[in-house]
Amino acid sequence: MKKHPLFLLFVLSFTWQAKSFADQSVKSEDQRPNIIIVMADDLDSRQLSCYGGQNIDTKHIDQLASEGLKFNSIIASEAMCVPTRASLFTGLYPAKHGAYRNHKPVYPQLKSIVHYLNAVGYRVGLAGKDHVTKPVAVFPFDRVGGFEANCVSATDEYSLDSVKNYIQQKDPFCLFVMSINPHAPWTVGDPAEFDPSKLKLPPHWVDTDLTRKQFCRYLAEVRRLDNQVGDLVNVLKESGKEDNTIVIFLGEQGPQFPGGKWTLFDNGQKSSMIVKWPGKIKARTETDAIVQYEDITPTLLDIAGGKPIAALDGFSFKDVLLNKEAKHRDFAYGIHNNIPEGPAYPIRSIRDLHYKYIRNLTPDSTYYIKYMMNTDNANLAWTTWVAKAATDKQAAQRIERIAHRPPVELYDLQKDPYELENLAEKPAYRALLDQYAKELDKWMLAQGDRGTAMDVPTNKPEK
Repeated sequence: MKKHPLFLLFVLSFTWQAKSFADQSVKSEDQRPNIIIVMADDLDSRQLSCYGGQNIDTKHIDQLASEGLKFNSIIASEAMCVPTRASLFTGLYPAKHGAYRNHKPVYPQLKSIVHYLNAVGYRVGLAGKDHVTKPVAVFPFDRVGGFEANCVSATDEYSLDSVKNYIQQKDPFCLFVMSINPHAPWTVGDPAEFDPSKLKLPPHWVDTDLTRKQFCRYLAEVRRLDNQVGDLVNVLKESGKEDNTIVIFLGEQGPQFPGGKWTLFDNGQKSSMIVKWPGKIKARTETDAIVQYEDITPTLLDIAGGKPIAALDGFSFKDVLLNKEAKHRDFAYGIHNNIPEGPAYPIRSIRDLHYKYIRNLTPDSTYYIKYMMNTDNANLAWTTWVAKAATDKQAAQRIERIAHRPPVELYDLQKDPYELENLAEKPAYRALLDQYAKELDKWMLAQGDRGTAMDVPTNKPEK
């Protein structure tokens, strides 16, 4: 049948409009921001000068803070590498993703940030430390070379060529650059930059010569981390994509010093996050909104235009980034299972901006971490702490605070940020203790958290 000229004109017009709409859709999609996340390894975020640190000038990280939004209350739910990174990538708390003990893999049926962002047209790459990315089916990252993957490597040589190539792609991308600094053994950088006698030690530490010398080595790796951040930002600038790329810095959990990593004190759980989003986030801003690592994947998906995933524990804080909301969570939660780093010593916690409630599930046991607290090793700071505690009352109190703990601890984080005064035995706080206890119980139940039954050897059946 012969088509009328007006019909043909309509078809041509519709086809042109459809093509134009499709072209606009592609153009619009291409305008979605790229994302680069740089993550530290065992960082005491309080040492960053933009977070008030006095021992080192972290000029590159500070520069990011001067151009973006600094988070003052980002909390790791479990203060060790594998659980924190699994939470970052899956949006799930440790009891849900399965890596609720260090070096335990996640459940094999899960999806991760890679799947969620791939589904909306993003490529997702990872450079550097990668020991959490198994099984590959859960973490099918594009592998990007150039950065050391082994966190206990004695060296940390890195090249930016692979990163340069990756960020030049046409597709929108999300690239994780996972530094190994400042993870022990603290063999990278120049400790001579720091004078041990002039360092300001965290108040919960015991002051010994060895502690100060090791802190110099630790800070040398913080310097290395800061330089890596500066190099990556320069690569982004040279690529011409800086104006359409979100840059996020993450501190992971606290340092491998007693009372830090592997605890639910703030020196273990409290982290750092800085987000620079050109044209969207106002420079030199900060927020007290409580955020956990589980919230980052939902936020990135939201930014990329994806729909919320109802099954995730985390939820988007995009409105905090855009200054539409000042608050995100009422509480941040914590879980600690001590095996395989030492004998069983399960701990749970809940905090808000004012108080931290800690529940030690086996308080009659002794807390012990084999990497930090073996007094047969004269090269550990803890060994010198124990020796000093024999004649120094304050040192003995610092030792006792870590090794022998009561069933419940309560700290006023505003008056006592290093958690040195336990308020749990004071009658004035009984109602507050009950409130936090009920909220923690509610969370544990929702998580399927089995408490002491989760802190068992991997080869032992869980109850």
